[in-house]
Amino acid sequence: MDFTKMHEVIFEADTPKGKLFDVILLIVILLSVGVVMLDSVPEISLEYGRQLRVAEYVFTILFTIEYVLRLISVKQTRTYVLSFYGIVDLLSILPTFMELLLPGVGSIRVIRIFRLLRVLRVLKLVGFLKEAGVLRMALWASRRKILVFMGTVMVLVTIMGTMVYLVEDSAAGFTSIPRSIYWAIVTVTTVGYGDIAPVTVLGQTLASIIMLIGYAIIAVPTGIIGAEIMKASITNTQACSNCNYDTHEDGAGYCNRCGEVL
Repeated sequence: MDFTKMHEVIFEADTPKGKLFDVILLIVILLSVGVVMLDSVPEISLEYGRQLRVAEYVFTILFTIEYVLRLISVKQTRTYVLSFYGIVDLLSILPTFMELLLPGVGSIRVIRIFRLLRVLRVLKLVGFLKEAGVLRMALWASRRKILVFMGTVMVLVTIMGTMVYLVEDSAAGFTSIPRSIYWAIVTVTTVGYGDIAPVTVLGQTLASIIMLIGYAIIAVPTGIIGAEIMKASITNTQACSNCNYDTHEDGAGYCNRCGEVL
């Protein structure tokens, strides 16, 4: 058995067989997610529960076969198993097996909806390759800036929420600092549920300031990620058969991470 060819088909998308594999995988993923959704509707589950259960077993078998093929086609199995996609692949089949072995844990079947995350793997198809790669690289490159931004926002809503707690009465709904911080988060994100609201002049003034700040900060993450998107560029789908790293420059002959021949 040629494991190199198998790895090329399963993990890459720059060959006809690789593209076909990804297309079939995408269809199966979407169908399996559809089964999970239908099974959550009481009326449909009551009438077609048996058929949906059979379909779920079929999808689980297919995903199990695919998971095993991925395990045997990579050289560093542990690296794949502990990777993001490796965990997602395992979660896509684990609930069904656990339900069969432990009937009392049927409630975890909803975890199967995580199969939808596997669609991200298939975005390397032609037509989505460049966009998916650029978005991934931009998000990764901007992670520290986003974390700093989120930390600043958390400090802001904590301070503002505490201030509103001090000036508002518990009768208005501000019964604790955590609840007041919840109100500040809802306000600064411009969601505005309206379940609690300040009634004093000072409280309403603080609320107005938070609303204006909210409009100002909404554009910050967009600007950060947008700037990184302008820098990012990727068109290569080759995945290393040794460490499974899949971000390489066009024409690369060796893996950027471990030096394996591509």
